[in-house]
Amino acid sequence: MKIMTWNVNSIRSRLEHLLQVLKDDQPDVVLLQELKALEEQVPIEEIETLGYNIAIWGQKTFNGVAIFSKYPLEDIQRGIPENDEDSQARYIEAVTNGVRVASVYVPNGEAPGTDKYAYKLKFLDLLTRHAQTLLSYDEKFVMGGDYNVAPQDLDVYDPKSWHEKILCSTPEREHLRRLLYLGFTDALRDLYPDEENLYTWWDYRGVSWPSNKGLRIDHLFLSPQAADVLKNCEVNKGPRGWEKASDHAPVWCELKL
Repeated sequence: MKIMTWNVNSIRSRLEHLLQVLKDDQPDVVLLQELKALEEQVPIEEIETLGYNIAIWGQKTFNGVAIFSKYPLEDIQRGIPENDEDSQARYIEAVTNGVRVASVYVPNGEAPGTDKYAYKLKFLDLLTRHAQTLLSYDEKFVMGGDYNVAPQDLDVYDPKSWHEKILCSTPEREHLRRLLYLGFTDALRDLYPDEENLYTWWDYRGVSWPSNKGLRIDHLFLSPQAADVLKNCEVNKGPRGWEKASDHAPVWCELKL
């Protein structure tokens, strides 16, 4: 079972890219972030034609998350239950083919010390609390998405220049560690613990992409039951080099069910 996560950075602007990735990589499950569209604005028919069932939590202009699966989608949850007052479309989960999956879009946070930064840390706290509940279900669970946090200096092209800046600050990393330490496995790092230049995001500004000045901020976190059957995990850098690309690359893992 192949599960892919990708911050597509506008599903309407990147539709042809998305369809090409679905055809080329043939993922069984796709976790999308930053749709930047309401559900009725998503070109569902073109995606369904490729054999996918679809669950969406959309938002006009900003955010938006979705799950596509070649299997039926059940037990769909839009939003973190403990975060009912938040209308930002940043979390969706479902059960498909016996695996619980979630697509997560953690806030960027703007800069340490800002209101948006405080919102980001609160979101991570609520996500951790909900994830703890889901782990108690004793099932295969994959929580993938754009976490907007580079877990360690190894995940940053220039740790010194990014020291204590957004995406790399100590509080962000500590909050992400609390989530991981519940019992999750970081799929990519589990298979490539010391690999350098393992990035998933390259800023549009400057020459970040051609110079490979990237960060690893998109992750697939696996419950112990899912980690036990992890077969492979890779970053597909190809789409980042396409014309008018998303600034993120797809990341996928394969479970041997």
